[in-house]
Amino acid sequence: MEEFVPQTASEKVLWHFAMSLDGFVAGPEHDMGWMAGVSVRPGLHEEYVRTTGAILGGRDGWDAAIGGSRPYGGAWKGPIFVLTHHPEDAEPAEDVTFLSCDVAEAVRIALEAAGGKNVEVFSPTIGRQLIERGLVDEIDLHVLPVLLGDGIRLFDKPGGVPVRLRLVGGDGPTSAVNLRFRPASRG
Repeated sequence: MEEFVPQTASEKVLWHFAMSLDGFVAGPEHDMGWMAGVSVRPGLHEEYVRTTGAILGGRDGWDAAIGGSRPYGGAWKGPIFVLTHHPEDAEPAEDVTFLSCDVAEAVRIALEAAGGKNVEVFSPTIGRQLIERGLVDEIDLHVLPVLLGDGIRLFDKPGGVPVRLRLVGGDGPTSAVNLRFRPASRG
């Protein structure tokens, strides 16, 4: 199995997140400070800057965590679509369109705007809805060496049924990813 397969710009809908080892993609109230100081594979951000044509996110995340900032430290430029029930009270921002429509329509709009590149989904709630409708091509996770214990989970659906996934570059639908960590305080 390959350690990683670089992303390509091929009109995919990517549910893309950094995630804590215990399954959180944001801390309480969408706090993202826990990601500071973590190193990622060299070239990873440049890979996403090159292959991403549009971003689809949710209003809670936009208001709480992202605000006026841009993905990848501002290196990525392009259309951002924020799905919301109340676009009328959203603060306008350059290259940001606030949508109030069905998630499938939001994906269609974002794919069209992406110009042949990928759409990155930066919302656990929208991602869950897209998974349920079969509209996610890949889930791209970067598991960070931290346990948050509280926050916003990647996939939160109490009473839901398991969603089986196939590991890209893996041996089959039952391939597991093995991770081994030790507390940083233990050296």
